[in-house]
Amino acid sequence: MATMATPGSGTTPASDLPTRLRTKPTGFALFWHQTKTSLASPTPYLTAFGIFLWFFTYWLLCEGLQLPRFVKIPGPVTIFSEWFSMNPTQGISIFTAEYYHHIAVSCRRIAIAFFLATAIGVPLGLLMGWSKKFHDYSFPILETLRPIPILAWVPLAILMFKGYETPVIFLATLASLFVTTLNTMLGVQSIDEAYFRAAGCLGAKKWDVFRHVVVPGALPYIFTGLQISIGVAWFSLVAAEMVSGDFGLGYLILSSYVNGVTVPMVIGMLTLGFVGWFTSIIVRMIGNRLMQWHVRALALQGR
Repeated sequence: MATMATPGSGTTPASDLPTRLRTKPTGFALFWHQTKTSLASPTPYLTAFGIFLWFFTYWLLCEGLQLPRFVKIPGPVTIFSEWFSMNPTQGISIFTAEYYHHIAVSCRRIAIAFFLATAIGVPLGLLMGWSKKFHDYSFPILETLRPIPILAWVPLAILMFKGYETPVIFLATLASLFVTTLNTMLGVQSIDEAYFRAAGCLGAKKWDVFRHVVVPGALPYIFTGLQISIGVAWFSLVAAEMVSGDFGLGYLILSSYVNGVTVPMVIGMLTLGFVGWFTSIIVRMIGNRLMQWHVRALALQGR
């Protein structure tokens, strides 16, 4: 039954809600609805045009005009012909097992580092934003360690941990941790004090306030931080793999440069970009799924 609005009640009639909020398609219907909505907007076409423009500029500088500063860089025609070749002359293509092994190793390291950074950074940020005393103790330490470049931690990581795997994961976790913690803390600090006062007037205990006010109120900032965090994790991971690694996309890029084979180096860079983009999309989709209430609130505001 549709909700009837009364003066001053603050209840929105069901007839005033957008149709897409009253009906909730699921499964394939939801996918098809999202696809049609996306194709009806200019976003996918602008995205495709932007990618085309980037590759055209790349081709023009390296292979079209053959400018002196770009003559040693392999152009897109060379890259894609080697990338999709069944018999690559420089050893790496989509048909070689080594290529997928590098991707799998990097993705496994990112998954572990991102999980650890999220599991530590989100609770830490929630406590820092909620408790002033805990914030006063911990924030100066965080701000002291945060400006240290990730490469400066490499010698210490090699000394602290054995092998190739653990130092790389430690460096990626550390870089991702700072972003996650700070965004979570800012999310808690952005919550309107009126919500805390209202919860107190209703007799809510501290744990209830934390669970029903602090955590939901900080979620938009948390998932924004996680999207940034996954990109920072990839950046630091590749830097770490270049210094302390035996496999992975960062190792592939550095070893190709050292051995003087530039095509696998560029293939590794492009693969890194596409894989990092895909992981960011996954984090964004999970965030949108868990924050449907926030999406509906923005829709009611016409945003």
